[in-house]
Amino acid sequence: MKRYRKAEVRRKTKETEVVLKLNLDGFEKHSISTGIPFFDHMLTLLAYHSRMDLTLKARGDIGVDAHHTVEDVGICLGDGIRKALGEAKGIRRYGMAMIPMDETLVSIALDVSMRPCLVFQMKLRRSKIGTFDPELVEEFFRALCNHAKITLHINLLYGRNSHHMIEAVFKGFGRALREAVSFDERVSQIPSTKGIL
Repeated sequence: MKRYRKAEVRRKTKETEVVLKLNLDGFEKHSISTGIPFFDHMLTLLAYHSRMDLTLKARGDIGVDAHHTVEDVGICLGDGIRKALGEAKGIRRYGMAMIPMDETLVSIALDVSMRPCLVFQMKLRRSKIGTFDPELVEEFFRALCNHAKITLHINLLYGRNSHHMIEAVFKGFGRALREAVSFDERVSQIPSTKGIL
């Protein structure tokens, strides 16, 4: 029987307003608008490769800097993933992906662990991609990890093109998340010997 793990998250601060809806068991329906075109593109890739439905509307003080918007989207996406998973009974828990993007190779490993941790081993070569600041990639994933309560390791094995590096990371995270939250038909309980994540 198909299960639908859905969540809706709203966040409003003096700097940003974010409304997010997701379905981990979706049909690849995406509507994403943050006012930051490159970031929208990356989030669309993440949603597509995770196979989740994602509706996201964010407004922020991007005239000042994109930092607040990117971080708050990470917070909301993390909250949504955690909320949709509930007790996480029957999931595979771990997910991994090795993603090539032309000359670039990125490794992603994650654990739906309730222990937030980000290891980000990646040095980007460019200071801007369009108007996007590449250092915000780490801020996005840190916020997501802290709120989804997952352990995530992002490792750039090699690469030259910063666009390719970032794209491989978002695709890889989507693929690893898809694996981790998928159901193991042999398991009906919480995937831990402790009995709790």
